[in-house]
Amino acid sequence: MDKVIENKWIPEQKLLISHLDGAMDIEDIAAWESSLHQCLNQIEENGTFKIFVNLYGFSGANVEAHKRFRSVIPETLANYGWRVGYLDLFEEAKDLQLKNHRGIQCLAAVHVHQDATKIEKYEENFSRENEHFFTDPARAKEWITGFVV
Repeated sequence: MDKVIENKWIPEQKLLISHLDGAMDIEDIAAWESSLHQCLNQIEENGTFKIFVNLYGFSGANVEAHKRFRSVIPETLANYGWRVGYLDLFEEAKDLQLKNHRGIQCLAAVHVHQDATKIEKYEENFSRENEHFFTDPARAKEWITGFVV
């Protein structure tokens, strides 16, 4: 199966798209994280953005890769003033500090994954006006594209 590791900044929409698909190993996760930070560096100082985290089809190739993967989005977004809703599930995340690196602020997020049981639970328990969870990438993109920042 082919792997997709992609991060893309669309300045006119203030939209960052992060996409992982396939069985990823630790090197893939490191490349994805590096690319994500490169995209975030393209956002102007004191700017705002919204993010589309498309993990539909993603799986960790092993426990080490999955463990590394799990922290990337929450820790990265915390640097931009965003606390991912599902972090409330994890005791170790209760003290995660929010910052505003270069004055940049994340204002909305949408997350997509194929695990319907998990995503339905997240949507029911952790969604809010500016954060949602979907199993359908097209619906997620439609929602985040329509969210005005």
